Amino acid sequence: MRILITGIAGFIGFHLAEKLTEEGHEIIGIDNLNAYYDLNLKLARLENLGIDINDILDDRRVVSKRLNISFFKTDLRNFEKVERIFNEHKFDKIIHLAAQAGVRYSLKNPQTYIDNNIVAFYNLVELAARNHIEHFIFTSSSSVYGNKNVFPFSEDICTNSPVSIYAATKIADEIIAKAYSQLHKTRFTVLRLFTVYGPWGRPDMAYYIFTKKILENQPIRLFNQGNLTRDFTYIADIVNGINLIINHTAQGHDFSVYNIGSGKKIQVIDMVKELEQILGKKAKIQLVPMQQGDVYNTLADISKIQKDFGYEPSTDLKQGLTHFVNWYLTYHKTKNL
Repeated sequence: MRILITGIAGFIGFHLAEKLTEEGHEIIGIDNLNAYYDLNLKLARLENLGIDINDILDDRRVVSKRLNISFFKTDLRNFEKVERIFNEHKFDKIIHLAAQAGVRYSLKNPQTYIDNNIVAFYNLVELAARNHIEHFIFTSSSSVYGNKNVFPFSEDICTNSPVSIYAATKIADEIIAKAYSQLHKTRFTVLRLFTVYGPWGRPDMAYYIFTKKILENQPIRLFNQGNLTRDFTYIADIVNGINLIINHTAQGHDFSVYNIGSGKKIQVIDMVKELEQILGKKAKIQLVPMQQGDVYNTLADISKIQKDFGYEPSTDLKQGLTHFVNWYLTYHKTKNL
């Protein structure tokens, strides 16, 4: 199949592109390479996909030297430029991963979330409808559940109480997709992801920040006095789940929502303890009040994706963090003293 991946230079997009080329698919990747976090990390991911970063120019196709991947540095907010890519390549499926991420960043920069998470999303779903794309898969977030007190979070829980602009834009995307599914007979699959971590991850995520600060003997902050839990999900489990859905042979149009998580609730302080053990260093911990826009607890009910696709997460937190730390030390050339 020829598959469009948006956000291919991102954490999940990078890993997914590698996996899907191994499966024999042709990948067309789009990313605007914004500077929300370290651009060098995004470029390093592309280099690992065989893209010569010296050849990258706006809206120019760059072909990987080792994988069946073509890359476009294109902004999804520009309808005409994205439409040209659709006209040049006929896609079987779209996997939309690109988004403005980060709950806390949305508190001070709400406009960029409207532009990147709603306007860009509309451009893609409209082009998908016009081009009769058979299947549109996109990533939502566990943030849509807000501060619910019913655990685990199942897909049928009401999602009308977001506590951040980021979550609100993801809810809006889900609603837009449902309308397009009904109006244009397009098959949409929504994937609500739970705290993804692992090698090549985002530097704004807690596990990444904590690793850096522990190694540098800097204090780390634990919000809500450390009383937070998360459903930490290893990147390979996320990618395997998406791959199962891509390879599913369902026909016809529908609109489906699935959680992808580990199904395990872990105290953030326990994640820190695992990092301390792996790094061989104690963390300097500061207990601070709850951060506005954040949620207290997350836990995925994964029974639906298990039943429909045979999804089974297989990497526990210790294994996953060990893989991450090994990558981190290599990538940053940091010595574990």
